[in-house]
Amino acid sequence: MYRTADGEEIFIIDGHTHLWDGSKENLKNIHGQQFIDCFYGYHSALSPKEYVWPKEKFDKYGAETMYNDLFVEGYDDMAIFQPTYLKDFYVNGFNTTEQNAVLKEKYPDRFILNGAWDPRDGEVGLEALRELASKYQLKGVKLYTAEWHGSSKGYKLSDDWAQRYLEESQKLGIKNIHVHKGPTILPLNRDAFDVADIDEAATNFPELNFIVEHCGLPRLDDFCWIAVQEPNVYGGLAVALPFIHSRPDYFNQIISELLFWLGPDRLLYGSDYAIWSPKWMIEKFMAHELPDNIKKDKGVDLNLDAKRKILGLNAARLYDIDVPAQAAKLSGSAPVKEGEQTMAQVAEVLGDD
Repeated sequence: MYRTADGEEIFIIDGHTHLWDGSKENLKNIHGQQFIDCFYGYHSALSPKEYVWPKEKFDKYGAETMYNDLFVEGYDDMAIFQPTYLKDFYVNGFNTTEQNAVLKEKYPDRFILNGAWDPRDGEVGLEALRELASKYQLKGVKLYTAEWHGSSKGYKLSDDWAQRYLEESQKLGIKNIHVHKGPTILPLNRDAFDVADIDEAATNFPELNFIVEHCGLPRLDDFCWIAVQEPNVYGGLAVALPFIHSRPDYFNQIISELLFWLGPDRLLYGSDYAIWSPKWMIEKFMAHELPDNIKKDKGVDLNLDAKRKILGLNAARLYDIDVPAQAAKLSGSAPVKEGEQTMAQVAEVLGDD
């Protein structure tokens, strides 16, 4: 948990994390090597120098390293697993629900386990989704529309089969649909990550929440114009946040546009671990202030209230997390008086009685 200089506690839910295996032993072909190398390129280019890992560690860092970086060294209170299967590239998959579930079982109060589906799996995939949802009580899935599937190089959420999977997700109580719509990763097709299909999906399924991971970058304008019309569309800040260090002016441009169009209630923090570590990003985010000219021109502010929502309260609302109760559980005891006052402030922000 992050504490401000005034001692206020900020409950943090990391909305975008992975436990992957990009090691040479798991590579199926050259494309798996290209993919993990591209990830490492983002990691090394946008991280502070002291947070750049050796490539071998980055390829496969392991469960305990992840736990330490998120919850011991880092400020995360909880984290959402976002699987990316990529079984065309990796022998055992890159980052599957079943693999993530091992760490979820060990630390049940720390992790939220999401599943995944691919509409190109047809009826067999629908049945597999039902089994996955039943086994893990899923509330969310992560979709990778540019994932390769045999001869197919991607799909759209407007496709007939994708619409059937969204309908089934709704029936199963899977209400949070996280969709990678951001920068491409070699060798995937950039156009398969286009945000346009979010519009039809969000309109057709107003009871589902569409969390557009990476907020559509580099298609920020397209994403914002869709999101302002679709109240069930949210922006995931993974990939956007690292620019707070490497290109702060660019980050100001991104976050101010998102605050103008969506407001602070529909933005979710995500570290994209292990591409980036949450410790430095949260420290820089909490210290960051928008320039006066941007605040005046766009009528937005990245104040403490907005930061509370982005860092945890918005994700808590989507995943039905009782923040005061969860904070008490993680502390191992009921909050002390000062902590109770802090949690009361949390309830006020959430609009709870």
